[in-house]
Amino acid sequence: MPQPDSLGHIQIGAREIYDQLLATDRKVDNIGGKVETIGGNLSTVGGQVSDHETRIRVLERGRWPLPSLAVVFGAGSLVVTIINLMSKGG
Repeated sequence: MPQPDSLGHIQIGAREIYDQLLATDRKVDNIGGKVETIGGNLSTVGGQVSDHETRIRVLERGRWPLPSLAVVFGAGSLVVTIINLMSKGG
């Protein structure tokens, strides 16, 4: 027994199939162009990220003396306080 046609009485010809194939081809070409554009933008973004990384590293290197200076001044103040206490007590 033959299978009933799933489309019913609708007939699709070669021209309709060809037109849809061309439309799909155009859409794929458009997507391909967008992918190439995104790929080009990624290299620009990569360069910017690299530049930002370099700038952040420079800023981080410039900050290390601040805590060290605070420790030195704190230790110096402690030494001066101890010397003052010892000189008054003796």
